Amino acid sequence: MTPIIKAFFDEATNTVSYVVHEPQGSACAVIDSVLDFDHASGRTDTSSADAIIAWINDQALDVQWILESHVHADHLSAAPYLQEKLGGKIGIGAKITVIQDTFGKVFNEGTEFQRDGSQFDALFTEGDSFHIGQMRADVLHTPGHTPACMTYVIGDAAFVGDTLFMPDFGTARCDFPGGSSEMLYGSIQRILALPDDTRVFVGHDYKAPGRDQYAWETTVGEQKALNVHIGHGRSIEDFTGLRDARDATLGMPKLILPSLQINMRAGQMPEPDDQGDVFLKLPLNKL
Repeated sequence: MTPIIKAFFDEATNTVSYVVHEPQGSACAVIDSVLDFDHASGRTDTSSADAIIAWINDQALDVQWILESHVHADHLSAAPYLQEKLGGKIGIGAKITVIQDTFGKVFNEGTEFQRDGSQFDALFTEGDSFHIGQMRADVLHTPGHTPACMTYVIGDAAFVGDTLFMPDFGTARCDFPGGSSEMLYGSIQRILALPDDTRVFVGHDYKAPGRDQYAWETTVGEQKALNVHIGHGRSIEDFTGLRDARDATLGMPKLILPSLQINMRAGQMPEPDDQGDVFLKLPLNKL
């Protein structure tokens, strides 16, 4: 089955969100939504999510799933807002519990912060499948960027999150807590084992040097042949050396601290104080 896919690009965070719906029917899923956030003022905005909502309503679609490919470190998730407006279940990989345990300590969260993934409606493991209407979705556990990264294979399309970028940009960084370039190499090989004509939809695009337009759709065949980090049958030794050296030059994402606090809660904000105000923490010298 070939799903119909609508992409929404958020230039502020270079994130691509997707609405995936069955070709005959109204069932759909939203993948990797964005809640707009101004770091300087601490203000949130729902403009990006509202654009998705407006399109779904215009198409008269039925949201059954709101999916996260992983706990994003570069943007806030709008999953709870979308669920409130449109319904659907929020799903993520079961290794979210590893992320919650790791960053629960980083942010000095108290015992009231549950580290069992219960903030989400569904926790997926390797080999799981679910349906979006008549469409079957299969789940691949593809860690390396983070321990909880998942790839969703829906019909002839694979939604790889940050694991792979466009072929001219390469692959995900592996230097976050729990990341591993060796693990990422193995995960990518599993994606590249899909049929060559499988459509690959990436979670971000940064316009590689020499390319004028943003892009987010490629194929398994193109990734195998052209990916600048992993293509041409690159060995694990060459890949890990390249990836680790590149990661050593990268700074932390601008929104990593607010993003992780919120996204490990399924997009929910921390509990408000007695006056109803919400606060985020800024741990020093932790990352």
